[in-house]
Amino acid sequence: MKPTEIKDFETSDLEQKLKDTRAELFNLRFQLATGQLDNPARIGAVKKDIARLHTEIRAREIDAAREAAS
Repeated sequence: MKPTEIKDFETSDLEQKLKDTRAELFNLRFQLATGQLDNPARIGAVKKDIARLHTEIRAREIDAAREAAS
């Protein structure tokens, strides 16, 4: 997922995408533990997606706080 794609989402969509991505990471870790994971690099990509989603959500929180303060 690219950062430009993330910025196009609404905040509620971001939170849902974060929830789905965390579930995907859980499933990938489970597959890794059971030896069924085909692409171990996918775990790193999903972790980066989670970090990108967290970053965008936090940036929106900061922007909202700045607008409320002014």
